[in-house]
Amino acid sequence: MARAIAVPTDDAEIKARLRQLGQPICLFGEGPADRRERLRQLLSEQATEELKWPKEEERRVDEKEPEEIWYHESTQALRQVRFWIAEYSLPRARDRLKAARIARARPDPERASATQDLHQGLRMFSNYCSQVGDDRPISVCQFSPNSKVLATASWSGLCKLWSVPDCEPIRVLRGHDGNVGGVAFHPQATLSLDARASCLASGANDGTVHLWSLESETPISILDCETDRVARVAYHPSGRFLGAACFDCSWRLWDVSLEREVLHQEGHSRPVYSIAFQNDGALVASGGLDAMAYLWDLRTGKCVIPLEGHLKGVLAVAFAPDSYNLASGSEDHSVKLWDLRKQSCVYTIPSHTNLVSQVKFQSGDGKYLVTSSYDNTAKIWSHPGWSPLKTLAGHESKVMCVDVSPDEKFIVTSSYDRTFKLWAPSSK
Repeated sequence: MARAIAVPTDDAEIKARLRQLGQPICLFGEGPADRRERLRQLLSEQATEELKWPKEEERRVDEKEPEEIWYHESTQALRQVRFWIAEYSLPRARDRLKAARIARARPDPERASATQDLHQGLRMFSNYCSQVGDDRPISVCQFSPNSKVLATASWSGLCKLWSVPDCEPIRVLRGHDGNVGGVAFHPQATLSLDARASCLASGANDGTVHLWSLESETPISILDCETDRVARVAYHPSGRFLGAACFDCSWRLWDVSLEREVLHQEGHSRPVYSIAFQNDGALVASGGLDAMAYLWDLRTGKCVIPLEGHLKGVLAVAFAPDSYNLASGSEDHSVKLWDLRKQSCVYTIPSHTNLVSQVKFQSGDGKYLVTSSYDNTAKIWSHPGWSPLKTLAGHESKVMCVDVSPDEKFIVTSSYDRTFKLWAPSSK
């Protein structure tokens, strides 16, 4: 076979071919004829290997086992939960679309004037009240549904309730053995829900979720997530279910009324850090330290959209009230806006100079977005347009959380400097 291979006769060409093959162009005592024969042998060996390669590949393909789609068998309780969520979410979706059509029917000048007034008011926000909340960093804060109570939690393991707007302490909630990373009010707490019921949930790095009433300093129930750390918690809009983002690369769904885990959802390759429910109640978004956010359909159990684009971990996710816009904040210092109808990122805000710790939409009609960051600031952004309206600067260290009151009168930030601050228009 070697003799049948055509080899150049020019010595310069032979040296060039040897160089292409990664071989020395000249050996000690080697003449042009020997060099030409050496090239012939190398090309012959190469041709033999190429002939063998397809046969080996064919054998490997034949040895591959046929791929199968793997499903996790559902329990009867989970099936009932999925049907219940479907029946709950569909009427809410119809009502939302009806309200959207009414809002769209407003005259353009009227809508433009309302937006201009809103932006003008947001630009006037300033520090209304500042309070030392703990002797350790305050990791999370959230307003109650009636905007009269503020819940904070810190690395000391304590959760605290404060009155709004005077920031006076109401109650200290004791029970966690580690840093508290998430708190969430029941959607009807301080409104129609009995104060002795489960009005508040908190998750910590002791791997548990505590349920609290508004009348006791000790938890009324403890949910064990069987993990090292619970990063965030969030109530389903119905108030019946509670979601927990866990550091075992999964998130969990609990039926609060039965105090039973109904779903343990895996899918992330690194710890899950954030979780948020769509207002209709049909979808849930999770963000992980694997730089991925996923959108899950609670009615079917499917991951409907993987949201890929961040360069580092996704620390915060939030649905807009319209239920199809989603914001995600990341360690890569950016906030991405996703249109779930297009299943893609429609805008990226280079929002901060350090990681983005939290994102929150205005609860009414989502006309603005608030973000917090470890660059010691929180910022307000218009929606749509995503232009900066106001920078809330005043903390001495990184801002770990931000929230907007449901009555839209206040914004709260909590910080590593152990304080929380209320922000309001300066005219108030």
